[in-house]
Amino acid sequence: EEMAGVAKRAVGRQGVSSASAAYERAAQLTADPARRARLLAAAAINAAEAGQFQRTAALADRINALALDPATLADFARVRSIVELDYGSPRQATRILLECVDRIGSGPDLLPLLSYAVHIVPSTGDRALMAEVWSRLPDEPRYATMRALTGPLDGAAAASAHRYPAPDAGFAERILAGALAQFVADHRAAFAIAAACVADCRTQDVVGWLHSSLYLLGEAQLAMGLYEDAAASAAEGLTVAEHDGRDHRATYLRATLATVAALTGAGERCRSLAATVLDHADRHGVEVAAAHAHRALGVLELGLGQADSALEHLEAARRRVDHPLPAAFFLPDFIEAAVRARRHDRLDEPVAQLTRWAAAAGTAASAALARRCQALTASDDEAEEHFRAAIDLHAGDADAQPFEQARTQLLYGEWLRRARRRSDARRQLRDALETFDRLGAAPWSHRAGTELKATGGSAAEPGEPDTGLLSRLSPQEREVVRLAATGATNREIAAQLFLSPRTVGHHLYRAYPKLGITSRTELSQVVD
Repeated sequence: EEMAGVAKRAVGRQGVSSASAAYERAAQLTADPARRARLLAAAAINAAEAGQFQRTAALADRINALALDPATLADFARVRSIVELDYGSPRQATRILLECVDRIGSGPDLLPLLSYAVHIVPSTGDRALMAEVWSRLPDEPRYATMRALTGPLDGAAAASAHRYPAPDAGFAERILAGALAQFVADHRAAFAIAAACVADCRTQDVVGWLHSSLYLLGEAQLAMGLYEDAAASAAEGLTVAEHDGRDHRATYLRATLATVAALTGAGERCRSLAATVLDHADRHGVEVAAAHAHRALGVLELGLGQADSALEHLEAARRRVDHPLPAAFFLPDFIEAAVRARRHDRLDEPVAQLTRWAAAAGTAASAALARRCQALTASDDEAEEHFRAAIDLHAGDADAQPFEQARTQLLYGEWLRRARRRSDARRQLRDALETFDRLGAAPWSHRAGTELKATGGSAAEPGEPDTGLLSRLSPQEREVVRLAATGATNREIAAQLFLSPRTVGHHLYRAYPKLGITSRTELSQVVD
């Protein structure tokens, strides 16, 4: 009794790691088999929350499930599914949870089971299994996000469910809300949810959710063009996942790093990371991670102008995923690759699917992507209307997807050049080039620069100043320096660029020697 009390108090004080140890010791001290099973289950679930997954597996092996009450049985099923996810397959991990749901039938213990099932099942890429999970979700407000992620494409659900995680929601529910925000291209919402989860993981010592939170944060930063920060988040998450033996989450984090490498032109690193992801995904049936790896390879080839190779990888990504929300993520790249490879016979259904997704998502970013792809496949009489609509949608949401905005400008500029409207083309291409340079998207900068030269233009108009000393800085450092030169504080800069004040200070510290200055007051001398 005393040791069980220590365990309960430890959850709110020393943390879940201490609680797990205390629950295990209490289990050793009791003579009641049923109580021993409940205490071991509590020890296992707290070990999982602390990121101690080898210990979690060892504790799970000692539990007699027949002696468990519904609440403890639910905890035990979650422990078993966590172990299965990393050492087996997401399909079987989902089955473990659904079997427990069916055994319990009803009651408050279903919420953590179902939220974890929804967290796992997208990895399978299996629409039928997602439908099975969806069929067990109560039609209640609290389950709205889960229903949107696993059920039929529903505009009302997809557009609103991710915005309001319940005030008392756990990490699984909050990360699901962030994932839905990502799937409907509301990247600011995904960023805010992920950043809050990361902060809470650190302050509450919940290491078991830190890698998932960092993965969501890295993906949001990636979409928002914060490539250095995305790489840092994914690298930290990978370190934590590898330390804890979380092979499943490590696979996703490597896919994020592969995408950063693809966008910045680090081809060999991209191919190496993607190969590692595909090896694990093929052995364990982690279909969505495999799709992300193929997408990274497809974007790499697309940036290099290798349309046929890009299309092959992006087609492989589409084959891995059989649900409209995650599948939509790969469609804009696939459509562009198919157009460039002159495979117009493969475009009708993807464009229709993307249009349905954008209508359901209800965000400016999703609508911009749909209009861009409609422009690529429309007749010359209709294409410009779609391009201009996409440009306007991007302009109203410019910091949400700067890379996608620049891609739209690049494609519109190419279309204008083919229409012999060189002056109009130069404006679009120059804006695209500036954004690609700022982001550090080297292959895309090369593409935009080559296209701009073909119009008879250059990166800077006659009379425009060169970046001078600023050209020595990374794209992120340039943005921080420009804002700091206006007198903005580190906190104000951090809020505008979605960084931490500490990261802003780090960028300035690295920028000063490159600019030949020693203090903030000298910035106005080098930034016009």
